[in-house]
Amino acid sequence: MNDALEENPTAQMDAEKSLAATRFLKYTFFKVAREWRSLEHAERRDARDELAVVLAKNRAGLGLQLFSLVGIRGDADFMVLADSKNLEAFQDLVSSVLATTLGRYLETPYSYLAMTRRSHYLGSHKHPGQEGTEGGEGLRPGQAKYLFVYPFVKKRSWYGLPFAERQRIMAEHFKVGHKYPKIKINTGYSFGLDDQEFVLAFEGDDPAEFLALVEELRGTEASAYTQLETPIFTCVRTDAAQLLRQLG
Repeated sequence: MNDALEENPTAQMDAEKSLAATRFLKYTFFKVAREWRSLEHAERRDARDELAVVLAKNRAGLGLQLFSLVGIRGDADFMVLADSKNLEAFQDLVSSVLATTLGRYLETPYSYLAMTRRSHYLGSHKHPGQEGTEGGEGLRPGQAKYLFVYPFVKKRSWYGLPFAERQRIMAEHFKVGHKYPKIKINTGYSFGLDDQEFVLAFEGDDPAEFLALVEELRGTEASAYTQLETPIFTCVRTDAAQLLRQLG
């Protein structure tokens, strides 16, 4: 990252501005253990109600967004997306969830931490209505039905390219994105914070449209520098009541 800032003074100023507004994003995926479904109906009902209270208590302060993966993936049942200025808030949230009766039956197979900021490569490129976290303000609650989430890592050779060359390649990447204006892009940065370099989250109402976008991006020059972009999660936006009903 430092070479990019040295070569591009504008990027340096953008980085300083974005750091001032930086927020943390936390994507926590939960899986309900099989034993949960062996409990009596009344016990499960009370446990769901208890968890609903915990989620409601944290909803405003962390901008909680809830997503169901029931019937979509076999290794995760739901995802909680939280947004905060400090990491300790995420610890408090997950601790309070795991302290509930239902929490004793929850596992966390996937968990991703990232921060928001404006991309150095945007330059004068604008994505009206598509930018999501690119401004560094945090992840604003969306209205789209689906959220497509995956960790992302670039090959090290990418960072060896001159900044101007990387920006040229990304301009092509952005151009493809402009062809799908109904897909909103949210980019989280994880360098040094988690195993991945980015956490990408795309909002949309039509999975087929997102599929077409990803398929077309495979043909861009930037795609050749991708090292990792799995696992990929298709998440359905929901509320606490509906989510807890789906858990059985």
